[in-house]
Amino acid sequence: MNVDTMRKIDLFAGVPLCFVGTLLGLPNPLSLRPKPDGIQRVLFIELSEMGSAILADPAMRKIRKRAGAELFFLIFRSSRPSLELLQTVPAENIFTLRGDRLWTLAWDTVRFVLWTRRQRIDTVIDLELFSRITALLTALSGAARRAGFHRFHTEGLYRGNFLTHRVSYNPHLHIAKNFIALVNAVLSPTPEHPYSKTLIDDDELILAKAAVTELQRTAVRDRVRERYPLYRPDVHRLVLVNPNASAMLIQRRWPPDHFRRLIQTILSRYDNILILLTGDPGEAAEAEALKRSVDHPRCVNFAGGIAFHQLPALYEISAFMLTNDSGPPHFAAVTDMPTFVLFGPETPHLYRSLGRTTPIYAGLACSPCVSAANHRKTSCTDNRCLQAITPGQVFEILEPALESRLG
Repeated sequence: MNVDTMRKIDLFAGVPLCFVGTLLGLPNPLSLRPKPDGIQRVLFIELSEMGSAILADPAMRKIRKRAGAELFFLIFRSSRPSLELLQTVPAENIFTLRGDRLWTLAWDTVRFVLWTRRQRIDTVIDLELFSRITALLTALSGAARRAGFHRFHTEGLYRGNFLTHRVSYNPHLHIAKNFIALVNAVLSPTPEHPYSKTLIDDDELILAKAAVTELQRTAVRDRVRERYPLYRPDVHRLVLVNPNASAMLIQRRWPPDHFRRLIQTILSRYDNILILLTGDPGEAAEAEALKRSVDHPRCVNFAGGIAFHQLPALYEISAFMLTNDSGPPHFAAVTDMPTFVLFGPETPHLYRSLGRTTPIYAGLACSPCVSAANHRKTSCTDNRCLQAITPGQVFEILEPALESRLG
């Protein structure tokens, strides 16, 4: 199913189901186990945003450390690889839903209900901002503790009354800190209204790093050489350019012609740079079109060039990455590679990567235009917030990194 179809299902089916479920007291008859003395088996729910699985890692590691809890995760099957980059959640503790068809989603929901009971889940933390589907899944889990974001006095975004720990979403706080607030809510020794009345320091946002071996680096270098036979690691320095963004918010894409002009400028000034256009296999055609427009042998279409689990190795052998605001800067955060991220419809104050990242943001009066309040959907069809960022401006930002790392 495409994103708009899923949004419609979430609205037109999710709202009445949440209303009926609330009237019936849905969590109570389904909570078949007594509340345990401590937090022991914690399920996190985040379905569709691959980057959010990385941003949630500090929250997951906090509850594992503070409560000694075993971690579980519910995610769409297509997004599972992002969750496996840091291996914080054991592979056998990950349950996936198929979001391709409505009937498979319904069947997987039945399987999920049975799975939560087999796993004896006692605590659920719903990471989605205001999704009705995840609210229902939280209720159906049968867990005694259920934490998530509650609207309180906010208009709209109704999703029932299934939570035991209602957390006030803070639109002025980085999303990773909002995730930690959910954990703080279930860790609180006393009830709060609303949760969570805690201070979250920046040092809580430190990500673990992926372990990369020299053998893995060598394998990725071999894949680069398949696309560019003249590649020599002792001569060339790799610069990654990710010109794509997920279909969930295509307004996050910097114009292709801006990418073309910037890449041509870099290649004309640095003869030891090899630019790899990255992306998944489904984005290879777009990367190829950009490659042809650049028309330079050291601009290589590398979309689909490696498997997802090889990304950390690619990042470790590269100088830096320029990317739209999408999953890759979050994936790169598990390494020390710097990233430069173009923001427009969303703000870096809330969604910047937790790695070595430099946001590039014009900050027009209309930006950001997506938030939890509008279900991250905008009516904008002319993303001037990104068009306003010129190739020349971006080159000036990149130039120190080009000089210090590649000169």
